[in-house]
Amino acid sequence: MVLDLAAMRDSLNRRHSSVKDMTNRIRIGILGYGNLGRGAIRAIEATPDLTLQGIYTRRNPLTLSEETGLPFFGLDALDVTQVELDVLLLCGGSATDLPVQGPEYARRFVTVDSFDTHAKIPEYFAQVDEAARAGDRLAIISTGWDPGLFSLHRLLGEAILPKGETYTFWGRGLSQGHSDALRRIPGVKAGVQYTIPNEASLEAIRAGSRPNLGPAERHQRECFVVPDEGADLDALREAIVTLPHYFADYDTTVHFIDAETLAREHAAMPHGGVVIRSATTSDATNQVVEFRLALDSNPEFTGAVLVAYARAAHRLYQRGERGALTPFDVAPGLLSPRSPDELRRDLL
Repeated sequence: MVLDLAAMRDSLNRRHSSVKDMTNRIRIGILGYGNLGRGAIRAIEATPDLTLQGIYTRRNPLTLSEETGLPFFGLDALDVTQVELDVLLLCGGSATDLPVQGPEYARRFVTVDSFDTHAKIPEYFAQVDEAARAGDRLAIISTGWDPGLFSLHRLLGEAILPKGETYTFWGRGLSQGHSDALRRIPGVKAGVQYTIPNEASLEAIRAGSRPNLGPAERHQRECFVVPDEGADLDALREAIVTLPHYFADYDTTVHFIDAETLAREHAAMPHGGVVIRSATTSDATNQVVEFRLALDSNPEFTGAVLVAYARAAHRLYQRGERGALTPFDVAPGLLSPRSPDELRRDLL
């Protein structure tokens, strides 16, 4: 299947006709056309300094290009040495896609991803760092909002208020990473997972209390699952609630539903959460700092974060940075399309 790359680029460029200088725009590729990939496309369309160069997918690229007018290609197109990308966004899932794709593509491209299996981040970082250095490339891993923006606020809280505790609560919302892991369990045809914060624990911390909370005291997890036909529901429920890193440590409820109910009642993707640092700076002087997100669309927001880090990745690569980085290693000013002079004048 041969696609006209030049024609597709011309079509996309016409959508950005308000930008006078196309030559200085950062050329972005997207690997994966799921919810996150589509969120990243929306974010690129809203930016003045980036352009979408190609979307790389396992699906039929010709059909998708005809349906959307966007430049789709098969995954094998990334093997072509003349692919003109400044940054490749890896928009696959953390359960099975990114552990393979992260190191593989970091050898050949500047990459940004949202790997979110917290317990495996050190191992994943080492693998991507080795690959990126071997290929003389740069990779920024685990962007998004948690890990990502929440990680930064946990760091700031500890650095500024060392005598205290940090608490992270997610939801109520639909978790992309946990939903992806849920759908990959054998016997699950489709499904979503909601993370639900413990409101009593949350309000106690906001009031200045510093309890020692286990995972189940912070959150519940609620799964809505369309099972495969003939699946053993008891065995499937047990496989879900015992899945390590995702459900095993939580009070997890599983509801089996049909595909029509899933489509009708669970198509939206809201999410959010808070990071709270509760600390003291002197005797009886309490300081509570909170960072909160309330998102109508988890994938659109996460895609927007990836796109901002793509800008930073390109700038850092141009400066000679190589290997893997995390959001801890990226100066905030590099995320903005504005110049340092403008940031100092308008935002500082």
